[in-house]
Amino acid sequence: MFNSFRPMMAIGGIIAFAALGFALVLQYAFGLEPCPMCVFQRVAMVAVGLIMLAAALHGPSGRLGQGIYAGLAALAAGSGIAIAGRHVWLQNLPEDQVPACGPSLDYMMDVMPAWDVIRTVLSGDGNCAMIDASFLGVSLPGWTLLGFVALAIWGIIAACLPIRSTGTAS
Repeated sequence: MFNSFRPMMAIGGIIAFAALGFALVLQYAFGLEPCPMCVFQRVAMVAVGLIMLAAALHGPSGRLGQGIYAGLAALAAGSGIAIAGRHVWLQNLPEDQVPACGPSLDYMMDVMPAWDVIRTVLSGDGNCAMIDASFLGVSLPGWTLLGFVALAIWGIIAACLPIRSTGTAS
């Protein structure tokens, strides 16, 4: 099962959507409202999951197709790594260097052009610097960062596996 591209990408996609499901449980069952950077991390996680599941469904037989899917998954995971890394950095700033809290994502989307919303969210604010929950001393964005790194590596490993013969004659 762990020796071919399709099952590995399927498992990666399932893991990505399980992580998203966990975030939704934290939000709706435990009342942990996501900050704007958390929302962007969720979008990146959906992208990783969709790419990996598409790769599993398509199941390209050649190295090029597998490499393209792995590259796209790594690119999506890389965007998640950048966002989660920035989030962790904000959370570890000294208190006197934390930026002021900003408006909610809904408000920004109502009054600002899309590019300004993206730029504002990615720069972060005081809302994103708060640590609402942690596990084993690592904040939720820290775990998300580790998840993105693991998914990127998982996809690359899947693409580097030897291509298995289907046993059909050409």
